[in-house]
Amino acid sequence: GVIGVQLVVTMVMASVIQKIIPHYSLARWLLCSGSLRWYQHPTEEELRILAGKQRGKTKKDRKYNGHIENKPLTIPKDIDLHLETKSVTERDTIALHYFPEYQWLVDFTVAATVVYVVTEAYYSIVKPSQEMNISVVWCLLVLAFAVKVLFSLTTHYFKVEDGGERSVCVTFGFFFFVKAMAILIVTENYLEFGLESGFSNFSESAMQFLEKQGLESQGPVSKLTFKLFLAVLCSLIGAFLTFPGLRLAQMHLDALNLATEKITQTLLHINFLAPLFTVLLWVKPITKDYIMNPPLGKESVPLMSEDTFDTVRLWIIILLCVLRLAMMRHHLQAYLNLAQKSVDQMKKEAGRISMVDLQKMVARVFYYLCVIALQYVAPLVMLLHTTLLLKTLGNYSWGVYPELNSDTPVENSLLPSSVYSESPPADGKMKVTVVQITMALGSLKNIFTPLLFRGLLSFLTWWIAACLFSTSLFGLFYHQYLTVA
Repeated sequence: GVIGVQLVVTMVMASVIQKIIPHYSLARWLLCSGSLRWYQHPTEEELRILAGKQRGKTKKDRKYNGHIENKPLTIPKDIDLHLETKSVTERDTIALHYFPEYQWLVDFTVAATVVYVVTEAYYSIVKPSQEMNISVVWCLLVLAFAVKVLFSLTTHYFKVEDGGERSVCVTFGFFFFVKAMAILIVTENYLEFGLESGFSNFSESAMQFLEKQGLESQGPVSKLTFKLFLAVLCSLIGAFLTFPGLRLAQMHLDALNLATEKITQTLLHINFLAPLFTVLLWVKPITKDYIMNPPLGKESVPLMSEDTFDTVRLWIIILLCVLRLAMMRHHLQAYLNLAQKSVDQMKKEAGRISMVDLQKMVARVFYYLCVIALQYVAPLVMLLHTTLLLKTLGNYSWGVYPELNSDTPVENSLLPSSVYSESPPADGKMKVTVVQITMALGSLKNIFTPLLFRGLLSFLTWWIAACLFSTSLFGLFYHQYLTVA
């Protein structure tokens, strides 16, 4: 076989996705395990009883009770209304918007993560040198599905005519474009992505490849074009993560008000600051310089090697992602409590409200639960699997002491390395084709080196965390101060 064990793992996981995951879904369990409770909207009869009105039998009676034939029944806003709660069940999820997208993204991410773990174990034990790491394809699929979902949610905001959601997305998109251009100018002395060295390595390798093909070229793309393309990509990512960050800030404040234990409040604070911790991991003067050259008197003894620091950085991001997943229910329950919060706010207002509007106000919170869950999960999935791609394509190690675990050079990471060795005698067109494909993959391996992937994926991982923290910090300021004012 061409792929062997990895192909078997992929086929088994495909069967699991089709046969088992629909019955044992993590996405469904996160919502329907009984810990989440949603507020049911009151029925028309219950509202009539609270308002002291009865359905009149004659037109005159109905008019006296505030109801005309073509006018909905209204009730006072300061009515003594208490909403009933109910645990979220599988049957309730049928009516939720975006539930199929939410279930598919979470369950496919679980499957892709399992494939990645199994593949990493296989590579650490067998150490194959002539196989393509198929877990990379799974991670790329996860990222594609997450971006697709965020794009779908963003287009939903653009379709709203009245609200200012469209303007918010466009404004933040331009803001992140300018921010990305500014970040890409910063030297490696402050932000150590390795983009400069990675791009230089890519350009040199591409030029050598083109020269071998008898073509004259100054390189595949200029540095300015490369950075401009990156800035446009960053602005799109920032626009997609705008409302997830704003929503996270509101849920964080509400979850803090609900939390009674100190440990829960501490974990909520750490969870909110997790993107900031991720951002600081690549700020060289704050983290790496103090670890590599700690100020311990006259002698400078590094606390760890550079490879160990890179490994610890990967583990910190993964642990912060696990924490965010663990705190998911606290945030979703805080969102569901918005129904009662809206009713309490309504009671402080004067005037009347129609029964239909009141029921919609309460029911809308639950029906958009999966939209909020996607806004919480999708950035987490993007950050996690970008980090996993950074480890694999960047040829990092999971061991805390990589120098003892990996003796392979940086060049050997993804594609077959036996390209320029003598190929077996071709007995037919099939073998000739295989050799040509292998040589083409080998040429790509020499162009797209781990050095390039380290710089590119480090920057994207850092950027996702930076966008999340920027938008959530703005949301925190907005919900804490501007809405009160």
